[in-house]
Amino acid sequence: MSGHSKWATIKHKKGAADAARGKLFAKLIRQVEVAAREGGGDPEMNPTLRTMYQKARSASVPLDTIEKAIKRGTGALEGVKYETVAYEGYAPSGVAVIVECLTDNRNRTGPDVRTVFTKLGGSMAEPGAVAWQFERKGVIVLAKKAATEDDLMEVALEAGAEDIADQGDTWQVTTGATDLHEVVKALEGAGIAYDSADLTMLPSQTIPLDNEADARKVLRLIDGLEDLDDVQNVYANFDIPDSILETVMA
Repeated sequence: MSGHSKWATIKHKKGAADAARGKLFAKLIRQVEVAAREGGGDPEMNPTLRTMYQKARSASVPLDTIEKAIKRGTGALEGVKYETVAYEGYAPSGVAVIVECLTDNRNRTGPDVRTVFTKLGGSMAEPGAVAWQFERKGVIVLAKKAATEDDLMEVALEAGAEDIADQGDTWQVTTGATDLHEVVKALEGAGIAYDSADLTMLPSQTIPLDNEADARKVLRLIDGLEDLDDVQNVYANFDIPDSILETVMA
C-alpha cells in the first residue's frame, strides 16, 4: 500500500487552502459529533470519540468548536442528526473503492456519490461487493527523522502496534483499530513526533497503477468523491509507484 500511503502523506504535507481547510473542519466536526452521539461525550470512555477528538485537534480545529460538537452529539445542544452510510464501487482499472459518509439526507448523498462515479469513469457496486477486501486498522505516519527503526520498534510494538513499514521517507505504523490510542500515547510519551494518526481501511491486496494516465484517472475520481460535503473518507486498493505519484501530484 506504499503508493496509497505516500499519496495521502503528500496531500497532508501540502496543507489546505482556506476554503479546503474550512471543508476539512466541517467534516471533522461532524465526525466528532456523531462519535459523541453513538458512544457518549467522554473521550476516555469512548475510543472512537477519542480518536476523532485527536484528529480534529491535530488539524487545528479550535477546542471550543470541538466541545460544542460533542455537546450537540450528546444532546446538550441542539444539532442536525447525522447517520453513517457507506457506498462501494470501482474506479478505473478495477480499483476497489469504499466511500464513508455522514449525512442528514440519504436521498441527496447517494445520487451525489453515484454521479461522481459515473462522470469520472467509475461505477457503483452492491453493498459488500468490495468491503471484504478491506480491514479497519489504525495507521500512524511519521517522518524517518522522527525516530530510528530500533527506537520505533521498541516503543510502538511494546504498546501493541502490529507492524512497522518503511515507506521511503516515512515510517508507517499499523495497529489494531482499538489499539491506535495506546500506541499514539506511547509515541507521545517517548517524544516521537508523528505526521498523522487515524483509523483507516487497509486493503488485503492492491492493484498496481504503473501507467501515469491510469493513475491520474483513479486519483481524479477519489478527489471528486472527497470534494462532496457528506463524504468523510475514501478508501481504495491502488498502489502507485513513487515516481509516477510525484509526477501526478506536481
